[in-house]
Amino acid sequence: MGIGTSVFLMALGAILYFAVTASVSGISLATVGLILMIVGAIGLLASLFMASAWNDRRHDREVVVDRGGRTL
Repeated sequence: MGIGTSVFLMALGAILYFAVTASVSGISLATVGLILMIVGAIGLLASLFMASAWNDRRHDREVVVDRGGRTL
């Protein structure tokens, strides 16, 4: 799940939790909204962690230049 998807889920969950007053038989929209906000927050944290780990790995590479000035 990407950062955009996580933010979308959190926004959708907040709308369902705080703004929607309609009722549906058999399901609580406030509970669905809360679940979506929690899943979105977990997805956002996981995405940020993975992006941070990928960025650290990219900067650990060594650049080798031969005597002709070419990057290998």
